[in-house]
This record gives sequence, C-alpha cells and structure tokens, in this order.
Amino acid sequence: MRPKAIAYCEKQFGKGDGKVTNGLVRHSQKYEIVCVVDSSKVGLDAGEHLDGVKNGIPIYRDMDDAIEKLGYTPEIFIYGLAPLEAFLSKEQRAIVIKAIEKKMDIVNGLHEFFTEDEEFMQKAAENGVKIHDIRMPPAKKDLHLFSGRILNVKIPIVAVLGTDGAVGKRTTSVLLVDALKKEGLNVSFVATGQTGLIQGAKFGVAVDAIVEEFMTGEVENAVMEAYDTDHPDMIIVEGQGALSHPAYLSTCAIIRGARPRGIIVQHPPKRVNIEDFSYMPMPTLESEIELLEVFSKSKVIAITINHEKMTDEELAGTITEYEEKFDLPTTDTLKYGCDKLVKKVFQFFPELSKK
Repeated sequence: MRPKAIAYCEKQFGKGDGKVTNGLVRHSQKYEIVCVVDSSKVGLDAGEHLDGVKNGIPIYRDMDDAIEKLGYTPEIFIYGLAPLEAFLSKEQRAIVIKAIEKKMDIVNGLHEFFTEDEEFMQKAAENGVKIHDIRMPPAKKDLHLFSGRILNVKIPIVAVLGTDGAVGKRTTSVLLVDALKKEGLNVSFVATGQTGLIQGAKFGVAVDAIVEEFMTGEVENAVMEAYDTDHPDMIIVEGQGALSHPAYLSTCAIIRGARPRGIIVQHPPKRVNIEDFSYMPMPTLESEIELLEVFSKSKVIAITINHEKMTDEELAGTITEYEEKFDLPTTDTLKYGCDKLVKKVFQFFPELSKK
C-alpha cells in the first residue's frame, strides 16, 4: 500500500514551477496522490486540467479544505513546487508548519533543506513527524568521482535531453520506459531530478544538488547501479535543463556520466524565452541538436514535443515540419504515445530485436 499524499502546488499547478506536482499527478509509484492544493484551480480534476483526461485526483483550496473533503488526514505532505529561488516565503513556512502540526510526514524537493531548519525540526520532533529532503546530497565521503566504468557498458543507453528546463523530459522518459517494457525489454530508468526520485525511481540522483566535482561521477554511479542490479537490455536516463542553458551544468554531467549512445530531444516550439529567464531567448532546435551531437559524440535519434500553448492543428503541423526538416521521428508522447520512439529505438539498436 502506497502512503496517501497531498501535493501542495499553490497557483502553479500545470505550470513550469509546478513540475513536481505535475509529474506526481501523472505518475507516482511511491505515493498515492489523493489531491492537489491550488486555490486558483479549485474544483477541477487534476488529470483533466493537465492532459484532458480525468484521473480522479481533485484540486482543493487549502490544506483544511483538503482534509475536510477527504474525510481524513493523509500521511504525507509533498511540497510540490520547484521555483527558481527555491526558498520559502513566510506564508509558505506557515503552511509547512501546519502540515507538521497535523502530523503529516514532509517530502521536500527544494534546495532549502528543511532538516537544517531549527523551527521545522523542533516541530517535527514534537509531533513525531519525519522530514525527507530529496535533494540532500550524500556526505562527501560517500560521493563518487568519475571512474570510467561506464566505458565498459555495451548495452544501449538513451538520454532524454531538451532545449530548456520544465519541458517534459522526465515524462517522456517514464512513458518510453513503459512502452519499451511492453515490447518485452528489460529497461532501467535513471532519474536525475527530485521529481523522479519522489515518484519512486529505483535508481538516480538529484544531480543539481551535487558539488560540481562529483556530478559526473554520481551520474555514472547511478547508471552503473541500474546496470549491475537490473542487468537490463537498455537504460533510459532523464535529462535536466539544457546543454545550452547558461545557468545549469546538469546536462553536461549527465552526458559525461551516462555516455548515451542515443539522444532524444524534447522541445517546446511555442516557448519564446528560457523558463524563469525572461531576458534569454530560447535556443533553436537546430542549434541544440548540433551542440548535443558535437559535445556528446552521439546521435540525436528522435524529437519529442511539449505542446504548451499549441492547438492540435499546430502540433500536427509542427510534427510534419520537423520530420521533413530533420529526418527524425517526431511525436508528442502525451498526445500520441511512444510508438515512433519505440520503432526508432529498435532500428537504431538492432541488437535489441534479438532480446
């Protein structure tokens, strides 16, 4: 039985800063998400708001409203926001304290560690509550430097990278893993961000919380854990940010640590500026593909689209345009599934057809 959880996502559900909650509503192995808290979307069904398909997860005004409507207090409170500043306001601190006082364990994906907060820890001790900081890195003695073990891995490794943060790389990764498993393959997934880990990924590391010297080694170690434990036919690695992004090093570490033989690029055609950086224009898909292939010495094998702000007609037209322009299979995995990606994986890695 998965513990029942409230996902807090005030005024950000369905947006980029709500990506933790967005991901949990779509897929959660570790927790049963029983509701979302977002006062701007009260009364909506979370699945219908995100993807046009009801999933029975209601959206409530606040914590008290949620508990009253549910008729019980869930075991877990997930702080489901991922803002750029990553630090709590006075009002948000009050919400976390209230959740602790209601004796809910706290799951936190921010860079601000609640276990280092004296007030939170005192309240937690008083109420018998556990606090889980998902981005808390291991002690330095337990971190891994790059070892080169990844160079001996012969199975296909595919990284789902992108042109920006919060474009759906994790969602596409999870959907592709499920689709390949249905084809009979033993596929491991390596998460590289807090949402994948909160969802219950078996292998992974919140790479952006690791000291730069150890980032590549921690990614390599996570991939090797999947390889040594699951003995998979292939491994899918979730991307973070973008290789071209001026503020993040994550993609660089993922490419160096995972050494993917194939890359899938996720892109939002309608996005004008980089998420959270309104003064920075989005890179073109052409420039990102070129940068990725030069840096990784690997090949981009497919394109996936984030359909934000696109009509169905615009999406269909863009898919046709990209396939003609780049000679690469292109799809929107949320709208159309992973059939094109699965076909390309088997074409690009013919050894998988023998599995």
